[in-house]
Amino acid sequence: MKVLVTYFSETGNTEKLAKAIFEAVEARKKEILPIEEVAEVSGYDVVFIGFPVHAHNVPGKVDAFAKKLPEGQKVAYFATHGSLKGGELAITAFHHALGIAKNAVVLGTFGCRGKVKQKIIDGLMDKLEHRAWVLEAQSAGGHPDEADLEDARIWTERMIIKARTR
Repeated sequence: MKVLVTYFSETGNTEKLAKAIFEAVEARKKEILPIEEVAEVSGYDVVFIGFPVHAHNVPGKVDAFAKKLPEGQKVAYFATHGSLKGGELAITAFHHALGIAKNAVVLGTFGCRGKVKQKIIDGLMDKLEHRAWVLEAQSAGGHPDEADLEDARIWTERMIIKARTR
C-alpha cells in the first residue's frame, strides 16, 4: 500500500497532527508533505488531507487541492479547530470538504482542537455573534495534546483498514 499524508498548517497544529497520523501508517511506501509540495496524487492508495478550520470552512489551498483529486481516489480528511469536539463549525467544514471532493471516495474524517491565534480571538472578542466561539477557542490552548494525537493514531489505523477493504 502506498500512502500520502499531506496538510496545510499555519500555526503548527495541523502539522503536529499530520506527523502523528504519518507515524501510525503501517505501510512500506508512505510520504508526508505540505500540501503545496504535492505535485501528483495518482498512484497513492490513500491520501490523508489535513487542514485548519477557517471560519467554519476549508482553506483555499485545500479546496483547490481536493477539487483536483482523480476519480475514485481514496481520501481521509483531518482537521484542527478551536471549537469544542463535535462543534458545529468544525462539522460544517467537514461537510464542505466532502462536497468539494466529488470524485473521491472519502473514507472518514477526524477533527481535534488546536490552539487559535490570539490575534483572531482578540479580533472577534467584541463581536456578539462570535462570542460563544471565542470563549470555546480560548480554551483550545495546549491542543492538540497527547490524547488528541493518540485518537488520531487509532483513527488512522481504522482508515487504513477501510482503504484495504474498499
